[in-house]
Amino acid sequence: MRGPADGTVSAVRTLVHVVLGGLALIVIVTVGAVLGPLLALDLYTPPVAAWWTVFTAVVVQGVPFLMLGTLVSAAIGAFVPERVFSRVLPRRPALAVPVAGAAGVVLPGCECASVPVADSLMRRGVAPAAALAFLLSAPAINPVVLIATSIAFPGDPAMVAARLLASLTTAVVMGWLWVRFGREEWLPGRVRTASGGPSGRGRWGAFRAGLQHDFLHAGGFLVVGAAAAATFDIVVPRSVLDVFTGSAWLSVLLLAVLAVVLCVCSEADAFVAASLSGFSPTARLAFMVVGPVVDLKLIALQTGTFGKAFAVRFSAATWVVAVASSVLVGWWLL
Repeated sequence: MRGPADGTVSAVRTLVHVVLGGLALIVIVTVGAVLGPLLALDLYTPPVAAWWTVFTAVVVQGVPFLMLGTLVSAAIGAFVPERVFSRVLPRRPALAVPVAGAAGVVLPGCECASVPVADSLMRRGVAPAAALAFLLSAPAINPVVLIATSIAFPGDPAMVAARLLASLTTAVVMGWLWVRFGREEWLPGRVRTASGGPSGRGRWGAFRAGLQHDFLHAGGFLVVGAAAAATFDIVVPRSVLDVFTGSAWLSVLLLAVLAVVLCVCSEADAFVAASLSGFSPTARLAFMVVGPVVDLKLIALQTGTFGKAFAVRFSAATWVVAVASSVLVGWWLL
């Protein structure tokens, strides 16, 4: 029989493989960044060289934070029992919402992990409003995301503060809106389960599975998002961008919609936003606030977990609240 020590060795091997995979990705992209521009210049296509430059900058800067974020997220999901959350939250939903929202500051998690965690919290008796506030705040304001934002926007602490405030406001407001307007029929029946979690080999297995899934899944979205951002920067004519960048409202709405479509991981979206230098700071703030709480993969996950009736209403309301929060906070701080 395999014992806990075997599980530990297996987990260490998985971690090493993920780290090596991340390093390999950086090397491949860096080599491509060197060969890509040379090939582009040789073929007399400077735009391709520019595309490689933008793509490489986004991916190489984002991968280390993506690795750190998925590592911490997997560890929390495997080794921290959900009952811990229910014990520290106030019993009254209206009071539990801001506490759950603030918990996202110290409990990192990615968008993909936040949906099953929220579902698990509800099944263990946590008020849906508090669980949903945590679902929105954890991937948006955790330390990894804030540090990544500070590096993507060097010398601009106001952008970090604005992201923290706008994202936390979005999570808390949506939690309170659920307290006031939420209906139980919008959620499928939650069957309460006993508190506790896997032990021994099960915990290491959960850690290994979570680490592999989150890194590979989110890493793919990072690459796609970087490619989309580079393509957007190179292909879209400047005259078209001027139509949006010249209008404060249109630029905010465009990047808020773009955040839903690109599905960039929250640990890396700040680097994508920083590359969209033609847009206003408030528009780029909206991109970073909307993306972690509403995107296509999150809508799909919410539909599969909580049902279509919930996902449609919750995603639409969250998008509106996130945009409004970004505009208000951006007007105040940026």
